[in-house]
Amino acid sequence: MDVAVAGSSGFIGSALVRSLEGAGARVLRLVRPGSPLGPDRVAWDPAAGSIDAPALEGVGAVVNLAGKPVGPHRWTAAHKAEVLGSRTRSTRLLAETIAALKQPPEVLVSASAAGYYGDRGEEILTEQSVPGTGFLAEVCLQWEAATQPASQAGIRVAHIRTGIVVAPDGGALGRMLPLFRMGLGGRIGSGNQWWSWISIEDEVGAIVHLIGAAEAAGAFNLTSPNPVTNAAFTSVLARVLGRPAALAVPKFALRAAFGEFADEGLLSSQRILPRRLEEVGYPFRAPELEPALRGLLAG
Repeated sequence: MDVAVAGSSGFIGSALVRSLEGAGARVLRLVRPGSPLGPDRVAWDPAAGSIDAPALEGVGAVVNLAGKPVGPHRWTAAHKAEVLGSRTRSTRLLAETIAALKQPPEVLVSASAAGYYGDRGEEILTEQSVPGTGFLAEVCLQWEAATQPASQAGIRVAHIRTGIVVAPDGGALGRMLPLFRMGLGGRIGSGNQWWSWISIEDEVGAIVHLIGAAEAAGAFNLTSPNPVTNAAFTSVLARVLGRPAALAVPKFALRAAFGEFADEGLLSSQRILPRRLEEVGYPFRAPELEPALRGLLAG
């Protein structure tokens, strides 16, 4: 199968491309202006609303992972507009383009995020839970809605509400490791907020599974079936590294440094379960945090 991937050079996209190519798929990378072109590259410019549509004729699946990172830094009005616009413009362009193809793909797997649910404390969240409030929740709502041209054209659409992706070379864990290896790590704020995490292996595996699962449409939580609190996450990470984790970053310091991002990106609590992913038969390879971290950090 030919699979087109937007966001192929990103943290998750790079791992996905390796997995797909390793399984024998031909991957078409959507690349922006200034990037080298070639037989497996498709030119697009979401800001300008342009894309090489003929190059997508006959692809079996499209995976959309494009979007400006949300942090970690202060959110200005301009940055928030870029975060929202980068997701909705690129998604709408892809959805409209593939909907108009003579040979459209069978499926569009399109990124969303756990931020859909907002800050929900101890509440157990599934795909049936209502959306939350706040900037990230609103972004996710509009992000998912931007796929409508594809679903209206009869293309199967799967929205992947991804949690904290755990990998040693990127994401939250990649930023945490230097401090924890020096023995300077610890919980964030009270540590009581739930962190719904997923290993990079399961993130990629779930995307590949959704491409092939003919009945998989709608929202899917891409999180481990065993979420943990931030305090538990940091404790396990310290134990795996053989380092102490006695320090803590107080809320006031986070808010002083990061403003709104601190509350929505660091201190919010989302206790998410991947009910629909399990219903479509995805077999988790790293469902428990400690074995997952030991496997990722071995050597």
